Amino acid sequence: MAIVHKGASLTPGKVEMVTTWMPRQRWYAGKGHVPQLHRVGGFRFEDPAGEVGVETLLLADTAASPAVVYQVPLTYRSEPLEGAEHALLGTMEHSVLGTRYVYDGPHDPVYTAGLVETVLGAGVSDDAQAGLGSNAPAVGSTTRLLSGRVSSSAVLTGEQSNTSVICRMAHEEGGAAEPLIVKVFRTLQDGDNPDVVVQSALTEAGSPHVPAAFGHLSGAWDSPTGEGTERGHLAFAQEFIPGVEDAWRVALVSAAAGDDFTARARDLGVVTAQIHAALAECLPTQDAGDDTADRLTASMRERYSAAAALVPELAADADAVERVVDTVRRVHLPRLQRIHGDYHLGQVLDVSERGWVALDFEGEPLRPLAERVLPDLTHRDVAGMLRSFDYAAGSVHLADPGVDASAWAAGCRDAFLEGYASVAGSPTTDDEALTRALELDKALYEVVYEARNRPTWLPIPLTAVGRLLGRDSTSTDAKEAP
Repeated sequence: MAIVHKGASLTPGKVEMVTTWMPRQRWYAGKGHVPQLHRVGGFRFEDPAGEVGVETLLLADTAASPAVVYQVPLTYRSEPLEGAEHALLGTMEHSVLGTRYVYDGPHDPVYTAGLVETVLGAGVSDDAQAGLGSNAPAVGSTTRLLSGRVSSSAVLTGEQSNTSVICRMAHEEGGAAEPLIVKVFRTLQDGDNPDVVVQSALTEAGSPHVPAAFGHLSGAWDSPTGEGTERGHLAFAQEFIPGVEDAWRVALVSAAAGDDFTARARDLGVVTAQIHAALAECLPTQDAGDDTADRLTASMRERYSAAAALVPELAADADAVERVVDTVRRVHLPRLQRIHGDYHLGQVLDVSERGWVALDFEGEPLRPLAERVLPDLTHRDVAGMLRSFDYAAGSVHLADPGVDASAWAAGCRDAFLEGYASVAGSPTTDDEALTRALELDKALYEVVYEARNRPTWLPIPLTAVGRLLGRDSTSTDAKEAP
C-alpha cells in the first residue's frame, strides 16, 4: 500500500509541473495562453505493489473565460517507466522519497489497471488527502457485461479532446477476456456526458449498433467559480472492436474507385433509423415548442453571418438563406429526442458480420454540455450524414482533380435516405424541409471551419450551400471557388 506523506515538500510542485506541460497537449483548449491552474478536486488509485503513486488532479484553468476544468491523471515512480519517454512530464524532488519521475497517467499501466478495476468492480477511489480543493472520491459504475483485469494497455493516438486507452483483458482465473477501450475525459463540465448516457441506454436496450457499454467513472469537484460543487463523468469503458475501419475510410476508397456504394449507404440509413427508434423508446422525448424553432433559426442566422464575414461572396445569398430559415417557422416540428449530435462517416465502424456500428455520442464538441444533452431533431443526424457523403466525394476530387465523384455522392445520399425511410416511414414535405434547413446549417458551419483552417477545402461546403439554396452550381464549382 502506498503511503501519502503529508507535509512533504515537492520541487517543482505538481501544479507548477502541469502548468508547463499542459499547453503542449492536443486536448488543451486554451491555445495561445499560459494556463493559470488551481486544484478543485482529485483522488487516488491504489497500486497493489505499493511502488507507484497514482493520483488524478482536477484543475481549473482560470486564464480561460469561463474557466475550464481539466482532468490530469499522474503517476509517480522512483525509476523511469520503460518506453514511456513521450509521456514524461519531468522529475520532481520529494523531501522523503527523493527523485520522482512523473508521467501522464493513461500511459502508465498501473493507472489504467486501477481505473478499469474501479469501473468494472463498481468501486470507489482512495481519498487524495489534499489540503486544497475537493477530495471527493471517484465512483465506478458497471453494467456487469465484462469482468477481468488489465493485462496490457496502449493509448490510442490522434485524439483531440479525450484520451482513450485500449486494454487487453484477462480473466481472474487465467486466459484472455474481451478487450475494452476506456475513454478518459480531459475537459470536464457539470452534468452527465451524453456519450455515457446515450450509449449506455442503447446497450441496455440490446442494440447491436453501438459498442457495448461496460461502465463509467463519476466524480465531483469544486466549481471553478467558487459556488458549490459540480459533478460529472470522468471516464467511460466500452467494447473495443479491433481490426475494423471507419465508414469514412471505406467510403473514400469506394468514391476514388467509382465503386457502387449505394447498398452500403442504404444499410447505413437503416441502422441510423433503428438507432433513433431505440433512443426514442429508452430515453425521454418531448414536444417541440416555439423555443425549438427560435434556437434553430437563431443558429442558422448566426452561422450564415459568420460564414459571410469570412467568405464575402456569400453576402449575396442573404435573401435565399432567410427563405430557408423561414421554412422552419412554417413546418410542423416532430417530437424531440436524444440523437447522436455529431453524426458523420468517421463516427461509424464497418464491423464484419455485424454491419455498421456507431460510436462517440458526445455531440458537436464545440457546443456547451448543457446544449448537447438536450433532446433534438433526428433530422440533424440525417443532415450530418448527407454532408459527410459530400465530403468524401469532395476530398477525393481535391486529392485528384481528374476524379469527379459528385454522382457517387448523390447516389449515396439518395440511398441513405431510402434506407432511413424504410424504417422511419416516408418523409413528409415538412421532414424534407427540416433536413434541407439543417443541412444548410451544417454546410455554413463547415464554411467557417474551412475558411479558418483549410481554405483549399472551401469548395466542398460552398458547393453544398449553392445546391441547397437552389443557386446555379457552377457559381461555386470546385474549380472556381477560392
